[in-house]
Amino acid sequence: RVQSPDGMRKIPSTKRETAAAFLKKVAKEFGFNSNGFSVYLNRNKTGEILSQNKTLSLLKIKHGDMLFLFPSTSSSSGEKMDTVQEDEIDQYLAKQDGKIYRNKDPQLCRHGALGKCVHCVPLEPFDEDYLNHLDPPVKHMSFHANLRKLTGGADKGKFAALENISCKIKSGCEGHPPWPDGICTKCQPSAITLNRQKYRHVDNIMFENHTIADRFLDFWRKTGSQRVGYLYGRYTEHKDIPLGIRAEVAAIYEPPQVGVPNSLELLEDPKAAAVDEIAAKLGLCKVGWIFTDLLSEDTRIGTVRYLRNQDSYYLSAEECITSGYFQNQHPNPCRLSRDGFFGSKFVTVVATGGPDNQVHFEGYQVSNQCMALVRDECLLPCKDAPELGYAKESSPEQYVPDVFFKDKDKFGNDVTFLARPLPVEYLIIDITTTFPKDPQYTFTSTQRFPIENRDILGETQDFHSLATYLSQCSSTSFLDIVSDFHLLLFLVTNEVMPLRDSIGLLLDAVKTSNEDLAQTWKKSEQWATIEQLCSTVGGQPSSSLGYGAMGGASVPASSSAMWSCLHCTFMNQPGTEHCEMCSLPRS
Repeated sequence: RVQSPDGMRKIPSTKRETAAAFLKKVAKEFGFNSNGFSVYLNRNKTGEILSQNKTLSLLKIKHGDMLFLFPSTSSSSGEKMDTVQEDEIDQYLAKQDGKIYRNKDPQLCRHGALGKCVHCVPLEPFDEDYLNHLDPPVKHMSFHANLRKLTGGADKGKFAALENISCKIKSGCEGHPPWPDGICTKCQPSAITLNRQKYRHVDNIMFENHTIADRFLDFWRKTGSQRVGYLYGRYTEHKDIPLGIRAEVAAIYEPPQVGVPNSLELLEDPKAAAVDEIAAKLGLCKVGWIFTDLLSEDTRIGTVRYLRNQDSYYLSAEECITSGYFQNQHPNPCRLSRDGFFGSKFVTVVATGGPDNQVHFEGYQVSNQCMALVRDECLLPCKDAPELGYAKESSPEQYVPDVFFKDKDKFGNDVTFLARPLPVEYLIIDITTTFPKDPQYTFTSTQRFPIENRDILGETQDFHSLATYLSQCSSTSFLDIVSDFHLLLFLVTNEVMPLRDSIGLLLDAVKTSNEDLAQTWKKSEQWATIEQLCSTVGGQPSSSLGYGAMGGASVPASSSAMWSCLHCTFMNQPGTEHCEMCSLPRS
């Protein structure tokens, strides 16, 4: 047994085990680095156990002995917290005061200008009365307000820790045969009682402008089939809620999929890694996913049916499971969790009909309890009732803990029910979805380059569409022309001439809105080759216009400049009439 400031743990070991191997087990159990603690035989820090090859029997350590662990720093928890790299927004909010300051009440306050009383003293960010009296009322406090609640008080959060729920049997229990032949209270996961989560990791979702959403909805308008996409953007401070976080959406990427009027199927995406890499270089990340659930009511006036409401459902069980899957793929780094992560900032947006029969965007997340049930494969959808889920029963292949929820019976009494079936509203957290009064634009291009994976509409991404796009651009700024998320994806992922290794300078130019950097990249051989390919496929690149992608008046091709072969795209030296690579004539 090893006693530490955080409590006592039992460390399984044998007499022949070396002290070095034993100390590694202690470090793993308590979450320390190898040099972040010391273990002693006595409470007064005498008889230190050093990392050496001597066995425990030679050190006179036997079964049942009590050893004493002391961290090398002042706080045992600080060693395991500081190693977690949190998101920038989390680091920023952790440094903020967060208190809700109030002005002096002229009727109730009886003190001077510098005094404070119960009617004007600053409130904590987790004050429920304040949140309930906002307009509209806030049902969920922010995640960082919840952290302040945990780390406040006299102990300043010394014993605060966020534990991730596990629905799996703990491994390493040697007192009995493995499941299904045996189980004990040490390795058995605890039963789960579902509660409505009081906090949320994201407090607001904001699309930068209406164009982003309109282009996404165009697919449904033209085909009647549903559509799904990934939201790329950034996390910023949401100032309407104390210590709140906002997910700002700058672009929507549409992965390969099969959509019909009543279902969606995501296909394997070979370009997923490239898209995430490009987004990271642009200062963006994947913040959520969006899908449509629209059914036209009157095509003459453009109304849609109001399908999702309190009489049906807001998210189906299958959608909750999918949201939980995505949230588990994008965990939220957290320094207060022993695992280094807790919850997720990944959001879900549904484009569906509202009470006014117009298209509305509704934002959601699922709770951390739902994430655990999905991660450990304990939750199933019901076939005939989309608003109900079903907790699996234990089988010889998998032990599933009991899942309960509380509800009121017909007499108004609180009754505990087994989650078979389970109303999914216990798993859902709603998030306000908004558009700004003044539109914002991370990508400033006024023309529309075709969106990926829309071949069914006849919208393809190829050099012919690129040539058409460039010929239609009337801007004199090269940066404005290339500042399109879907165009940048095409330049990196096309099969003819991918620019994955040479487009870094252009991405930096778009990220920082630097026209000079964009002009520098425009003079590269890669862009010259792109223009030659556009002219080869029969389109009219904007360099043939008075003002276009070249950023100035067009000039005739000079015989003293390098030229690209129309057949193999090889860049040849000036003054030659035949390609040095394929020997075909220049014209």
